[in-house]
Amino acid sequence: MLSYILKRFLSLIPTLFVVSLVVFLVIFMIPGGPATAILGMEATAEELAALNAELGFDRPFLEQYFSWLGGVFQGDWGQSYFLDMSVLDAIGEYFGPTLSLAIYAELVSLILAIPMGIIAAYRRGSLVDTAAVSVSLVGIALPGFLLSMFLMLLFSVKLKWLPVAGYRELSEGFGQFIKYLTLPALSLGLVQAAYITRMTRSSMLDVLYMNYIRTVRAKGQKEAIVVLVYGLKNAAPTILTVIGQSFGSLVTGTIVTESIFNIPGLGNLTMSAINRRDVFVIQGVVLFVTLLYVVVNLVVDILYGFVDPRIQLGRND
Repeated sequence: MLSYILKRFLSLIPTLFVVSLVVFLVIFMIPGGPATAILGMEATAEELAALNAELGFDRPFLEQYFSWLGGVFQGDWGQSYFLDMSVLDAIGEYFGPTLSLAIYAELVSLILAIPMGIIAAYRRGSLVDTAAVSVSLVGIALPGFLLSMFLMLLFSVKLKWLPVAGYRELSEGFGQFIKYLTLPALSLGLVQAAYITRMTRSSMLDVLYMNYIRTVRAKGQKEAIVVLVYGLKNAAPTILTVIGQSFGSLVTGTIVTESIFNIPGLGNLTMSAINRRDVFVIQGVVLFVTLLYVVVNLVVDILYGFVDPRIQLGRND
């Protein structure tokens, strides 16, 4: 197990290296730069050149890249030109709301999707199954920003149950914290629930018609035990994979939702950094979310061995 985890961690290094190189290259090729954003459009060419030289952006690409990469390995991810803090401090400050939103949205999606997927598979071909498949297709096809606007109109404007936008820290009270996160969590969770429902249904269908399930039924086991213990347990690896992918996408893909609901998370940090050409923040956030995503997938791989002992981690590595 330990050797497998070590191998997987080492395999992350090439992925992170390629991602960092591509992001650095894209930012390097964008016209303008931090000097233009700092001094403004009225700055002269001489002033821009002087500031670029001071910041080190007049050096060759590879020299800039390896200088930044060396700092990353030493824990120095650069300094934000506009937030007056290091990139790691900025990520730490803005990551809390994003993580809270992702966890809440994932809980919403699992509470809705897992039971719906199981029931749809068990009642294959019934009205319940048709409704579940239809709703999941609509959920997958519906743009997230459109769903967000609909939820705001319904629950905030019409019913006035929830605030339109904003964010409250947990220190301000759990009730306020949940109240402000509910709409964006619903917006993200409903979309994820649609995808998880389809995959849960599909994986359960693959299991429920296997010969060993018929054998368990023939032995007189209760149907609930057949479905939830024998069926769900054997479908768990596929479902776990989908949940891991879902949570990874929630953590790394909340830019639009955070912007709509004015949540001070990594999405808002990224958008403001792009608008200001705060290059070290952009590079740091992209590298961080990439690392987070691959770590989530690693955790899912490790959990396979617990949900299904037949899977021997690292046997084929």
